[in-house]
Amino acid sequence: MSPQPLPPRVTWQQRPFPDANLLLLHGRQPALVDSGFVGHAEDTAAWARAHAGDVRLVVNTHWHSDHVGGNALLQAGGAGIAAGVPEADAVARRDPGCCAAEYLDQPVSPYTIDMALDDGQVLRLGDAEWEVVHTPGHTPGHLALWQPEERLLVVGDALSDYDVGWVNLALDGPDAAATALASLKRMADLAPRVLLPSHGPIPADPGAAFATALRRARRLVDDPDGALWYGARRIFAFALMIRGGIPADEVEPYLHARAWLTDAARLLDRTPEALAAELIAIMLRSGAVILRDGRLHAAAEHTPVEAETLRVPYPRAWPTSEPR
Repeated sequence: MSPQPLPPRVTWQQRPFPDANLLLLHGRQPALVDSGFVGHAEDTAAWARAHAGDVRLVVNTHWHSDHVGGNALLQAGGAGIAAGVPEADAVARRDPGCCAAEYLDQPVSPYTIDMALDDGQVLRLGDAEWEVVHTPGHTPGHLALWQPEERLLVVGDALSDYDVGWVNLALDGPDAAATALASLKRMADLAPRVLLPSHGPIPADPGAAFATALRRARRLVDDPDGALWYGARRIFAFALMIRGGIPADEVEPYLHARAWLTDAARLLDRTPEALAAELIAIMLRSGAVILRDGRLHAAAEHTPVEAETLRVPYPRAWPTSEPR
């Protein structure tokens, strides 16, 4: 079974981690949904220009580093940036916790917000109208985009053909998994013809993808410890991807210094040292992490990142405003 065809004014490209997939909506108001990781911002901007010329608006499904990394470069080229409330408000006031960048140790170049998006708001993207659907869970401001005539649904990290988004029980509270499950149910009720996820391929069968995602999300609700482990594995693998691996003798000290690991250890009633050692051992045994040339590497397919592209300030050091 193959995915349903996309309208001719929609261009979609699947990308491996650490980038989100690209979605370009053509027309009088060319719009890009998400902008990938900062390490590949030049590639993202070049791709968008090649397919649409000037991008007028970038809509972020949420503020994680693999979705907003090209915002600054595209904004410098004249694009506006739109994001869901409350994340748009936090970026506007330069909250130190913006994008969870420092918390996750995932760099993001500074950008500003031109349009805060509320649930139910209708946007003209390309040549069609899209409805904003607030879908919190993976992050509090996560949103989906719904095009009712073509029955297209942009789902961000809420689900993919193989997974659901991890939830941050430490930052977002113990109900984050239940919130994510409720968002999935709301999206499933739309009965989309095509799902456009931020990672992985377009699902061939949207109904089956939702059924699988709902089962997995229910497990995160029923097993909070499992949800914490799931998030820790995802965050650690991403750290290895964007750094080209980490020397084996430096991995545990690196993890001990991470706020996300300290929080997970507290909720799992472990010391950070014990959790770091267990996390590494589990991921080595499963094959999610491999030891090569004295470094631990993520085994999943990913695009290399140049080290110098990671040298951007944490949000606490972002300037109050960026020149346009």
